Amino acid sequence: MFIPLHDANALKHIRLQYVTLTFIAINVVFWLITGTPAVSNIEVKQASFLAYGFIPSVANGFEVLPVELDRIPPLATYVTYAFFHGDFMHLAGNMLFIWVFGDNVEDATGHFRFVIFYLVCAAAAAFGHSLVDPQSSVPLIGASGAASGIMGAYLLLHPKIRVWALALGRIPLRIPAAVVLLGWIGFQIFQFFSDMGGQVSFAAHIGGFLAGMVLILFMRRPGVLLLDRTDNVVIPDPIDPSPGASAAVETAEEVQMPASVPSAGKRKTVRWGRGGEGG
Repeated sequence: MFIPLHDANALKHIRLQYVTLTFIAINVVFWLITGTPAVSNIEVKQASFLAYGFIPSVANGFEVLPVELDRIPPLATYVTYAFFHGDFMHLAGNMLFIWVFGDNVEDATGHFRFVIFYLVCAAAAAFGHSLVDPQSSVPLIGASGAASGIMGAYLLLHPKIRVWALALGRIPLRIPAAVVLLGWIGFQIFQFFSDMGGQVSFAAHIGGFLAGMVLILFMRRPGVLLLDRTDNVVIPDPIDPSPGASAAVETAEEVQMPASVPSAGKRKTVRWGRGGEGG
């Protein structure tokens, strides 16, 4: 397992990845409001996860939330869940992947299309999670569905770009992005089959990753090629225009919160209790 640190992949079409930075800022602000004891207490935090997290049983019509938590349409939770995190490490891990790989995907799509790309990947991750357990009463939260989509797109755009990463969490290596990203998705697939009852939704990771790979085929700018082929374009040297002269142009985790909703039933109301993850 590799932790990416830096890719040194220069932007080609935009000056600043301000959409990527905005998404990171929004996630941080939401965590400061709902995830820190200085601002909120445990009951506020739990209520936020129930009201805005993605709950398959509610989204699929098997359960309903109590009136005090029924704040937005269930369809909206396919996106809102992606802006809430359980703790600081959950937030930091997701933001790191978005920081390292998001700028070049935004560069390839353009600012506006990257907003759509990010939100659709988040929704696709929630849909993948729901397919595996459509009657789950546990809220899904976290931005790694969107981060997974970014990684899927980056794999198709820049597999040969070398990335500084920590192998096993401590050994710094400079290796091709394909090694980092294929290793990551391979681990998600392995965990999906070996740890289906855990708190991490590996199905959401896989769904987001596949969505990102598909979306980038249609949402990239005209002229943006796949598989780093732009890195091999021969450009005439402006100083020495001879035929032989050339220049080579060199880029988490979805968490299911502990059970805070009763087991699903036919259109029953989700109960909310005090002092725990739910009653």
